Amino acid sequence: MKLSTWHLRTGSVVAAWLVALAVVAAAHEQIPQSPWLLVHLLGLGAATNAILIWSWYFTEAMLKMGRDQGRRTQTARLAGLNAGAVTVVAGVLTDTWQATAAGASVVGVVALWHGAAMAHRLRHALPSRFGPMVRFYAAAGLMLPIGAGLGAAMAWGRLPGDWYSRFIVAHAMLNVLGWIGLTVLGTLVTLWATILRTRIGSGVEDAAKRGLPALIAALAVAVGGALGGLAWLTAAGVAAYTAAVGYVLWPHLDEARRKKPLHFPPLSVLAGVAWLAGSLVTLTVGMAVAASHSGPAAWSSAEDTLRGIVPALVAGFLAQVLLGALSYLMPVVLGSRPSATQQATKVLDTLAVARIAMVNAALLLAVLPTPPRVQQFSWIVVVVGLAAFIPLLVRAWVMARRAGSGPMTPPDRRARVDHYQGRRLGHALAGLAVAVLVAAAGVAVDPAAAGLDSGAAAQAAGPDGRSTGETTTVALHVQGMRFVGADGRTLGAGTPIEVPRGDNLIIELTNTGDQRHDLVLANGARSPRLAVGQSARIDAGVIDGDVDGWCDIAGHRQMGMVLRIDAVGADESEPATGPDAARAGGAPVPGLPELLADPGPGFRARDASVAPAVESPGAGPTVHRVTLDVRDEKIQVAPGFTQTLWPYGIDGQAGTVPGPVLRGKVGDTFEITLRNDATMDHSIDFHAGSLAPDGPMRSIAPGESLTYTFTATKSGIWLYHCSTMPMSLHIANGMFGAVVIDPPDLPPVDEEYVLVQSEEYLGADGAIADQAKINAERPDLVVFNGYPNQYDHDPLTAKAGERVRIWVLAAGPNDGTTFHVIGGQFDTVWKEGAYLLRPGNPSKGGSQALDLGPAQGGFVELTFPEAGHYPFVDHSMVDAERGAHGIFRVTD
Repeated sequence: MKLSTWHLRTGSVVAAWLVALAVVAAAHEQIPQSPWLLVHLLGLGAATNAILIWSWYFTEAMLKMGRDQGRRTQTARLAGLNAGAVTVVAGVLTDTWQATAAGASVVGVVALWHGAAMAHRLRHALPSRFGPMVRFYAAAGLMLPIGAGLGAAMAWGRLPGDWYSRFIVAHAMLNVLGWIGLTVLGTLVTLWATILRTRIGSGVEDAAKRGLPALIAALAVAVGGALGGLAWLTAAGVAAYTAAVGYVLWPHLDEARRKKPLHFPPLSVLAGVAWLAGSLVTLTVGMAVAASHSGPAAWSSAEDTLRGIVPALVAGFLAQVLLGALSYLMPVVLGSRPSATQQATKVLDTLAVARIAMVNAALLLAVLPTPPRVQQFSWIVVVVGLAAFIPLLVRAWVMARRAGSGPMTPPDRRARVDHYQGRRLGHALAGLAVAVLVAAAGVAVDPAAAGLDSGAAAQAAGPDGRSTGETTTVALHVQGMRFVGADGRTLGAGTPIEVPRGDNLIIELTNTGDQRHDLVLANGARSPRLAVGQSARIDAGVIDGDVDGWCDIAGHRQMGMVLRIDAVGADESEPATGPDAARAGGAPVPGLPELLADPGPGFRARDASVAPAVESPGAGPTVHRVTLDVRDEKIQVAPGFTQTLWPYGIDGQAGTVPGPVLRGKVGDTFEITLRNDATMDHSIDFHAGSLAPDGPMRSIAPGESLTYTFTATKSGIWLYHCSTMPMSLHIANGMFGAVVIDPPDLPPVDEEYVLVQSEEYLGADGAIADQAKINAERPDLVVFNGYPNQYDHDPLTAKAGERVRIWVLAAGPNDGTTFHVIGGQFDTVWKEGAYLLRPGNPSKGGSQALDLGPAQGGFVELTFPEAGHYPFVDHSMVDAERGAHGIFRVTD
């Protein structure tokens, strides 16, 4: 087989992994485990295949080996790698630890085989100038087997205490900084000068030879510290690795000074290395901060730091270095003659400067603490910009084939130099403009989150006001859910801010609360949304009448975050400009008959069945690792009527109301990663865990995440919910779910369901819940599992004579439930951790209802005596008539 044909076939494997990566990136909200997949499809799939292919290619060149040596063996290694990688992915997606471990073992063996083959070739090759660079590849081959083993151990799910966080730190060090990092640094010794078309800089080879032992030692220290539980040692190792990378890369600057990078391959590689440097500096600082903590807090902080730089390492460093290298190497093997290589190179260089500028500007906006919509839109630009490589590669192959099959023509020596001449600045500005326009679109979608200050608009809003030419400045801060003046007065309608009529008012607001706040005035002036500790200066304009103000974050005004500005000397009969004047609503809430209407054909109710608790592969407790994402989502809550809710979604999937049901056994550990992709602060409180709420239950701002770990020491069906104030609004707006912890020796049943009852206090169509209705305890609907009467239209099923268990949780936020099955009698009642009734009791007693207050739960069991339709209700009948109603369809 020709070398070009072999590289084309193996390169198509890399392209296949990149296509899979693009698909997951485009549909990440619908694909489970999408964050894990995005990292591993690129790192384990595309990058590791490319490393096996091209590191051998460079080894052949540097050791002056024949191009056909070991081709069959190399093909076997690639086949083994891809079989192992696919098995790992399948194991993670199906939660099958055995498959994950088997796949990781295969990947580790292949990497070790690859590294050993490198070392063998180096040992038996004739001396050559660049032979020592092969040691980078051999050393990298030792890293991946250990890292893969740690990954398999994490998938096992039985790591105690802080071992998971320590393993994930070590796993990332070995796989990203070891397997990939060492390979990249070794390859750049020759590749960087080659793609720049210049000679290798003085000192490059010596720096690489001296730097390799330091890099290996630093990684050993960092990984040893993680495995040994010594955060300070890991911090020292990371700092040493960062310094060693700087030492190895520094001489390469001479090459870039002599020959400026002007085309896609060197520009992409340069951008990738820059992101690596920035990520390493951030990691060094973060690990130093983590080392200042003690015990599990240190490793939780280290894990958070690592997760925070993953986007920059994956999209910034790994993707750009990989695409830059492939954009240079693929034309070399695609072209059967110089003109074909030139055509392929030209295609892959299409809009190079624009693509680089667009991707990196957008990536910077995506990883910095910009507003959520700006981050979301910027990631779309990054994915599109990087994915453009795939169609360009296909076109390069087509153009190379055409040039290779046509008449022999000499290559155009001027083409590579001139086809961008004089246009690079324009292309760079165009790429930056795309990123800026997309960011502007994100701001336009959610201007409040972007902190737009409309004080200037307020000035223009009242041109007829009689201005005194004087300015009054008022300092305010936040205490709880109140605005407080500099004199300590709590502000409100009874304690206004008095401003001489006609004065220009400046408000200096500092957020000294415990979550984000803002201030909106009814005349249009407003502050940005302020994180804790931030301040803003609001120009309220000329005050020629009384003005109301409030915090505009959902529910905060109803909790008392209001103030009033009185224009001293104003006409007492003049009404204040009120907050309702500044609000616009959608269609009003329809009547109860419309809300309870038939949802129509094809309606499918939420699946109320619950799977048994996941068993660990061996004896002992199980570790459940779950990511819960919070987003603003428009969800249909009744036929033809929607609300903008803030539901919890699991592992990248769309949110649901209630949130996903989690299940385990007494002694199991739950490691929950909460990611806030919404537009305001949120949090989570698991009643199933017993621990100090200060850290894990804290509110986090948009774009932030936290890890909440608890061990289930007691059985029950436990509520989890957002605890950010106003808590009643956050719960009513969909932020709740259930954790089922089985009592010991819970007997199996034929059917098992979970019903979570809650109230809905509807705002206008498309809006959020109505805080005023919540405060007045006037729900529009009372529902099981988030939708009124849904199990009337799509009943739950059972068979006559079979045992059915129904777990019931009252999520509130204000009311409980009295759960009853019409036509049925309960022979088992388990409430709040204890059996109240069991079959075969001496008094032959039964139960007709399970009564629960808000946040209480339990289960009942019954057998249906015959086929038929058995309604189940909240026997507080007004609530049943508001939607807390369903049907069991029982068959023989």
